[in-house]
Amino acid sequence: MPADRIALVRRGLSLTWLTLGYNSLEAVLALLFGALAGSIALEGFGFDSLIEVSASVAALWRLYADVDPARRANAERRTHQIIGVLFLALAIYVSWQAATTLLTRTPPSESLPGILLAAASLIVMPVLARAKRQVAHALSSSALRAEAAQTSLCAWLSAILLGGLALNALLGWWWADPIAALAMVPVMLKEGREGLRGEACCDDCHPTARDST
Repeated sequence: MPADRIALVRRGLSLTWLTLGYNSLEAVLALLFGALAGSIALEGFGFDSLIEVSASVAALWRLYADVDPARRANAERRTHQIIGVLFLALAIYVSWQAATTLLTRTPPSESLPGILLAAASLIVMPVLARAKRQVAHALSSSALRAEAAQTSLCAWLSAILLGGLALNALLGWWWADPIAALAMVPVMLKEGREGLRGEACCDDCHPTARDST
């Protein structure tokens, strides 16, 4: 490959490994804090982080396959399909858990660690998303653009989560947590449908997430 493309692939690999490491830690902490606080939104955020991990693994496959055009095309197509299935599964899980919480009127405990985690992700994710979009554009890769869109989506979900947890902690609005969780579902369904159809995620898919970056 040309030297400039090799440099882009290496930059993409570095960014993707960084995203993979951060999201792995984010998933563990979000699921732990969510279980301790009884926060459906925080647990949903943790499962979304696991999807981000899966997306990063698929992006690594795509980047390592860049040297072979045939493998590259297959990796891009499979990436969308895998992410689509995971997003649909997540949408079903979050909808069920949030609906159960609203019906049983079960208030979550305050979660200061969860608030801090969401705030950190709201800072880190837009920076990573912007850098990865630049690499994806330079490589003309729809799969890498999809993975960058996943990272942008994580920033948007962080904002939703932060609002729900803060309202519960400050005002005692217990219903804000499951409502915040349900607000994530339409985006998950949209991503899932696009993934199953093998459609490329573009920056215009999520204006809010794009603006946050």
